[in-house]
Amino acid sequence: MGTIGKDFDYKIIDNFLSKDEIELLSIYCEIMHRTNLTKFDTDQINRDSSFYGDSIMESLMLKKKSILEKESGKKLLATYSYWRCYTKYAVLPKHKDRESCEISATVHINSNGPSWPIFINGNEVNLKKGDCVIYLGGKLAHWRDEFKGDHQFQAFLHYVDADGKNKDYYMDKRNFWGQPRTRT
Repeated sequence: MGTIGKDFDYKIIDNFLSKDEIELLSIYCEIMHRTNLTKFDTDQINRDSSFYGDSIMESLMLKKKSILEKESGKKLLATYSYWRCYTKYAVLPKHKDRESCEISATVHINSNGPSWPIFINGNEVNLKKGDCVIYLGGKLAHWRDEFKGDHQFQAFLHYVDADGKNKDYYMDKRNFWGQPRTRT
């Protein structure tokens, strides 16, 4: 066991989600994606469904915090959740995250396509459904090349170090979980 940022920059957590959690979240994500009329990622040409601060994902973020604290070796403050249904031809451009994403977890909920790795600081990371990778989102460049499947559900759970410089980003400066982000 080490500490993220000191002993490692990212770490894969196998079976982060139970089979029941995968099934529940897969059904939920499919319903939300198929009935979505307004929440799209306008940066993508195919306008994938995307949801900031979704209640079930915020609940997942809070429920899984203790596991991520153990794996990261840090006391964490939750900031926000985000999930996306990626569709065919989606890409995730190379980027680093903002202050609220000091420590991020990318969770592979489910997919009907081929393996679609995330690249973290140039390293290819392949996740099976239910797996997660925890990494320094604000420090490490990460991206995905073009997706070849029909859809993939990904959750992003974001935290800050409770003793770090970004601790004021707790709850992403919102008043309540599940609220939209107010731009500051």
